[in-house]
Order: sequence, then structure tokens, then C-alpha cells
Amino acid sequence: MTGVLDEAIKKAAVAWISVGDGPAWALWCMPVETSLAVITGPGEQFAPGLAEADRATVRLRGDHGGLILTTEAVVTRLDPDGEEWAEVAPQLAGKRLNASGSAEDLVARWAASDCALVRLTPVEDSLATAPDLGDGSGAATPRETPARVETRKPFRLHKVTRR
Repeated sequence: MTGVLDEAIKKAAVAWISVGDGPAWALWCMPVETSLAVITGPGEQFAPGLAEADRATVRLRGDHGGLILTTEAVVTRLDPDGEEWAEVAPQLAGKRLNASGSAEDLVARWAASDCALVRLTPVEDSLATAPDLGDGSGAATPRETPARVETRKPFRLHKVTRR
């Protein structure tokens, strides 16, 4: 691994992850050695297709908040009965904000509700850092959502003069 990739993974709390040609989703994650652990499923963050994918694209930001690298990652779904789940899931549950119940309760709920705990391991030869990231902003148009409400102009009782 390169130094930039190692440092970006160590400091990662949020990663932009996309599967195939789909949109990138901001997902909270936890560094695990040279990989990232992500939970998705019922009652957890929405990451369509991640649990079934073999590969995903991961974008990580730097200390300044901007994109510093993109890489392809191998997606490995951890088995709730496996050793790696027993090691990673309690650590991830401990970092979960606003969780109801203890970390043990959360891990049990993840296993019972068929949540997917995945490990994203970067593919080293797919790493792109500056200046290979391009000059574009990388911003996407906002997705349609029923939560968006059109707002009216504020009501003014008296005439407001501009200075």
C-alpha cells in the first residue's frame, strides 16, 4: 500500500462508496488494518448493491475535506458465525452513534436482521491520487426525493428597502 492510502484509511470515518455505475453514497465506516468495515441493511445505512457486490469504488477525503484518492476495492461480506465478524462487529458497534442498547445488543440485531457487514480491501493497482483525479469538482446533481419541499418567499408586511 502507498503512504497516502494507508493514512486515508486510518483517518476514514466516512467514505463515498459506489457499486458499478451507481451513484456514490456517503457511508460511515471504520478502519480495520488496511481495509474499511461498513454495515448496511435494515435499520442501518442505505447502500444498494454493496452486500452482493464483488467490487466497489471507494473515494476518501483528506484533512482539508476534499477528495484525495479513489480506488477500487474488493468487497467481502463477513459471516455472522465467523471469527472475523466476532472481531470486527463489536468494534464497529462501539463506534455507532445514537444506537439504542449496548454494543452486544446491536451486534445481535445486525446478525438477526440480516444486515451485511462488509470489508472493503483496496486494490493497489487501481489507486488514483492527485493529479490523476482530474480537474472536475466531482459534484453530482441532487437525487430526486419526496423529502424535498418547495419553499415560498418569506412574507413581508412592510416594504423592505435595499441599501
